[in-house]
Amino acid sequence: MTSETMPRLIFEDPNAVQLRVTLLDIEPSVWRRLIVPITFNLAQLHNIIQSAFGWKDYHLHHFNVGGLRYGDAELMEEASVDKAEPRTFESVDVMLRDFDFGYGDDRGPVIEYVYDYGDNWVHAIELEKRVALKPAPKAASCIEGARACPPEDCGGPHGYAEFLRVLLTPEPDEIQQQREMKVWSGGRFHPGKFDLAKTDKAVRGAHRRRRARQPSDRRGPG
Repeated sequence: MTSETMPRLIFEDPNAVQLRVTLLDIEPSVWRRLIVPITFNLAQLHNIIQSAFGWKDYHLHHFNVGGLRYGDAELMEEASVDKAEPRTFESVDVMLRDFDFGYGDDRGPVIEYVYDYGDNWVHAIELEKRVALKPAPKAASCIEGARACPPEDCGGPHGYAEFLRVLLTPEPDEIQQQREMKVWSGGRFHPGKFDLAKTDKAVRGAHRRRRARQPSDRRGPG
């Protein structure tokens, strides 16, 4: 076989990454699998995770990466009440293409995304693989997921467990509290519900999100 007749092997450069994001300390798991352009940074990933889970971006957040903390450094400094807190580096400076990713059964390193220092929602981000898509994606997408995200400000994993107990199996003297919880959570909350089409639409529009600063931003971590 001559060089002219040999088949041409074309290796496409990856242009996106596949991530699985899981909300920790909740069973059954609440998780989302995302496809994100490889050129995106952690600040953009923050908006994507907010959209994927249905958070409102009312509170502070940061990423834990290799023992360092990344987020909105200026906002974190403004809100800090403890000058001994670890330094926060700018999340816009860290690109997804900078990370190592797993192949086959191996997974890349897990990084953490922490949202709302009062409720302390910790998300584990598994860096599953790089992918080459045609056409190259300009926005993120959600391709899989399970279960509804807890309501904002429900008290973290422990508070959410109590919220579900009263909502789904109230004691006789908790019926009024159950009614109030239904109204507070929008009247249609169901922990097992996950709408892939709705979530994907929100993720694709994540770049249009604008932070809604609230008084609760003024508390520090912990």
